[in-house]
Amino acid sequence: MCATCGCGNDSTAMITVPHDHDHHHDHGDGHDHHHDHGADHVHLPVTETITLEQKILAKNDLLARHNREWLEQRNIVAFNMTSSPGAGKTTLLERTIRELGEVPIAVIEGDQETLLDAERIKATGCAVVQINTGAGCHLDADMLRRAFDALSPAPGTLLFIENVGNLVCPALFDLGERSKVVVISVTEGTDKPLKYPHMFAAAGLVIVNKTDLLPYVDFDLDKCREYARSINPGVEMLPMSVTTGDGVARWYDWLAKERGAASLDHVVERA
Repeated sequence: MCATCGCGNDSTAMITVPHDHDHHHDHGDGHDHHHDHGADHVHLPVTETITLEQKILAKNDLLARHNREWLEQRNIVAFNMTSSPGAGKTTLLERTIRELGEVPIAVIEGDQETLLDAERIKATGCAVVQINTGAGCHLDADMLRRAFDALSPAPGTLLFIENVGNLVCPALFDLGERSKVVVISVTEGTDKPLKYPHMFAAAGLVIVNKTDLLPYVDFDLDKCREYARSINPGVEMLPMSVTTGDGVARWYDWLAKERGAASLDHVVERA
């Protein structure tokens, strides 16, 4: 069990490229976090537990830096999409892929089990690989690096990483992405930023989805924005309904701005 978040991060992660035939490609173990599962863990002093957590995150951060360098060398802009289950990440990606047809897009799907979301993305014609984490509750930088090998995104690609549905653990793990995009829905409650402050503090963008349901739920957009900015001053919040398309154009504008900024960063770093 992972000392950092309590998930089963020593479980095997399966990386799969969806095919039209029933054939899975197992790319090996997911985590290198080999922890003792015995009773001795219970008796570790607090200082040793903290040290262990720091080592886990330090190793992940090193791998994330390598991922970031790999992406930057290829001018690939990656976004780590996080949310609770059912907020609408996959639906947003489906619409984005279809409506940004001129932009090369690839997707890495993260779920504990099944290829369901990857098959939905594949149906759009987009390149996609699936990472199944088993008992694990988040993706990590090592999983992502091996997914790069399976996906082989072309230079200039816009890469979306759909993380496991969870607003806790993914906040701690840098994958090498340009930005974390947090997706919530109006059905989840106005106080979401206060309940999950680490995730909202790490967010580069907050999307509030399902605004077409606002007349039927108790959700205050202004108050939610106030809560989010009390944790992450200046964070941009985009209300939208992926179903109706209302507000989605602002998402495309944000992506274009981020891609342009990333390209400029790339040129400056090479100069």
